[in-house]
Amino acid sequence: MDIQFLGTSSGTPSRTRNVSGLALRGPGGGWSLVDCGEGTQHRILQTTLSLHELRAIFITHLHGDHCYGLPGLLASAGMLNRTAPLTLVGPPPLRDFIDGIIATSELGLPYPLEFVAVDDLAGRDVLPDLAVDPIALLHRMPSYAYRFTERAVERRLDTDRLRAAGVPAGPVWGLLQKGEDAVLDDGRTLRAADWLLAPRKARTIIVGGDNAEPNLLLDAARAADVLVHEATYTEEVLQKVGPGPMHSSALRVARMAQEAGLANLVLTHFSPRYQDGDGPLTIGAVEAEAKSAYGGNLALARDFDRYELGKDGKLAARAP
Repeated sequence: MDIQFLGTSSGTPSRTRNVSGLALRGPGGGWSLVDCGEGTQHRILQTTLSLHELRAIFITHLHGDHCYGLPGLLASAGMLNRTAPLTLVGPPPLRDFIDGIIATSELGLPYPLEFVAVDDLAGRDVLPDLAVDPIALLHRMPSYAYRFTERAVERRLDTDRLRAAGVPAGPVWGLLQKGEDAVLDDGRTLRAADWLLAPRKARTIIVGGDNAEPNLLLDAARAADVLVHEATYTEEVLQKVGPGPMHSSALRVARMAQEAGLANLVLTHFSPRYQDGDGPLTIGAVEAEAKSAYGGNLALARDFDRYELGKDGKLAARAP
């Protein structure tokens, strides 16, 4: 599983950061998009991602910096002759938004769209390799996090026990690895379940939308491997801005992640006021604030950054 950031700014783009968009690749191939701010399709063109392999789009909430790029992306996919169905998941008004664009701009798509309201996501197999469920957040309009969890986890053979039992490597091992029982030449029947080691933990990634209360994700974060969460402000700036925008500070997210025992935290959605360099209004200041409260594996995302979540639960940067 891996994630790639297509936009890491909040509200408006900056010279180096586009507004929100994140690509998620699951273990079964293809990819999904979480949020689609204006300009997302331009970011996609600078990656190896293909709109033909896009399986679903998940919108966390309907503020423009998270969804204004969606109509253009859908149109481009059609002009590239996509024919496979595409699932759109989000708050119920998402359908009205897209239907309005289609009607007023005479947009014809050569592929079917399937809308799934976020409240109806439970029990739906939107992705073949990942179970997806929403978590309600606190923002000026309904906003959600999406939790993506592996559906199937492979099990390894207990090869040491097999050798000790006189079962050499060969076709029998292959049958057991596939979960099939096997009969030996001496008449013994080996049940696959008896010779497979306990499965590893299914990997889980949570991608949050805008959220003024990180503790809403505390319980979910306890069981997750990775949390991607907004850190629009440092705490000092948040205090000056006040509660109106309903965003989080890096400090508040970091404190929650530390309490949850979360192994990997990735911060994104930074106010454009934070630039590179030294000083109180820099990304370095955001990072320092988060590190003051969180001792796990911390990353501050930049556009095009790509991170792979290994089967051991460790998150590591990889080449885009």
